Amino acid sequence: MILNNKIKIFFAIASFMMALGIGFGAFGAHALKSILDEYFLKIYNTGVQYQFYNTLGLFAATFIYALKPNSKKILISLWLIIIGMIIFSFSLYFLAILNMPILGAVTPIGGTLLIIAWLTLSYGILKD
Repeated sequence: MILNNKIKIFFAIASFMMALGIGFGAFGAHALKSILDEYFLKIYNTGVQYQFYNTLGLFAATFIYALKPNSKKILISLWLIIIGMIIFSFSLYFLAILNMPILGAVTPIGGTLLIIAWLTLSYGILKD
């Protein structure tokens, strides 16, 4: 399989997001465990979990895009996964660390984008 530059970029982004997920997970387990209470640590860890899940999904979706590189629907789904994951997980990280409840209103936007992303990927697989 020959990878074009777009596909390489998505694999690179997925790899970077995985490295960040590992770093954020370690930071939460070691540095934040003694600072945050159980409630905020749970919120933080939810962000880490969803970052991991969606990063693994981003790898899989990029493989699908490599098989169907002309699919605009799959390309759109990849960007929506990235944007949704950043909004969802990072809003939870900042909510937990900064204790800013207003960020709780932002998190569902990221979750909605992720749902749309995965539905778009499904549609792109079936229709393109």
